[in-house]
Amino acid sequence: MQRKTAGKPPWCPFCGQNVEPPADNPERKLTEFPSGSCECGAVYSCDATGHNVGAALVETLLRACNDNAELAWELLPEDDYLTGRIEKYDEQTHQVIETGNINGRAVRGVLYFVRLHTEMSELVARLANNEQPKKLSSPTDIYRKTSSPVSTPEPGTPRRRADKKVVKNLIADGDVDTLAALCLDDRKTLRLAQRLLYDPDESSRWRVSWLLGQVCARVAERDPGQVSELLHRLFEASHDSAATPWGMVETIGAVIAARPDIFGAFAQHLVGFMGAESTRIQTIWALAEIAGVRSELVRSLPFYATFAFLGDPDPQVRGHTARLLGRLTAREASMQLMGLHNDDAPFTLYVEGAPTATSVSEQARMAMQLLTT
Repeated sequence: MQRKTAGKPPWCPFCGQNVEPPADNPERKLTEFPSGSCECGAVYSCDATGHNVGAALVETLLRACNDNAELAWELLPEDDYLTGRIEKYDEQTHQVIETGNINGRAVRGVLYFVRLHTEMSELVARLANNEQPKKLSSPTDIYRKTSSPVSTPEPGTPRRRADKKVVKNLIADGDVDTLAALCLDDRKTLRLAQRLLYDPDESSRWRVSWLLGQVCARVAERDPGQVSELLHRLFEASHDSAATPWGMVETIGAVIAARPDIFGAFAQHLVGFMGAESTRIQTIWALAEIAGVRSELVRSLPFYATFAFLGDPDPQVRGHTARLLGRLTAREASMQLMGLHNDDAPFTLYVEGAPTATSVSEQARMAMQLLTT
């Protein structure tokens, strides 16, 4: 009897959603690789051997540009589009096999992803419809201004290796740029940084979470795949009932808030953590961080359930909820927020990884200001 090998469905490295099996496109001629597309706009191709990296990327980029080869050759990676890859993909079962082996058969397939920046994807659509291209504003540019990309190393520069001591020291120094560069040299850097979340000191966890968000924002410019893998690990760890999800949910929020243009679709998976007392405050904080830069991502979720938290006995829950609803401009909760104006219960709010003393009434007043402007 053959032993079944556990696998998991492949996902988009940009939005985290599961993707459909790649298929041959009947409209293409000389198509070398089966392909598909994600709901977030990314396109992908499958190389079952894992040896045809260049050809698969060219094929995928051409498809992203609607077969406009002239445009495709003009685009620059990172400036105009992002790439990602999912390795150990088995085309026969449409699964990612972590062991790289299924019933004695080696699994070497790779899914290559390309996602154009918003401005480029709109340009491709205009060209496809024979419309006159025009200067388009891209929300991606907003996040580029607040997160400087990692500089490309000089040719021949040796790759650095990460270890626990090096990563711990860089986190302690708050050296985001060096950490981001180290992530691109050694992919285990984010795993080592994730371990630092297991700290009994709450302030340390919040600081590490914020730093990881800043690091991932820079890494995502060149390798969003490893950031997506980090998010998947954090979600899995948060669902593990046998472990304490220290720092996990707040790190997810920090990463999404730092680059919602790439990882915004992950926000929908946060809502489920509001039901547990151990992750409720962190979840509301995470949603508020995301709402502060892309409120529509959170408003599309069932956020009305948070209204009840304005009457929660825990002042942290009341205060964080007020902050969230203000950032969502949730005018539906105006009367409940006004009822908190005399609630002077203090609590600690973490802003950019640092503790800030505030109160429920202060957050309620700030929320009402956002609702009335």
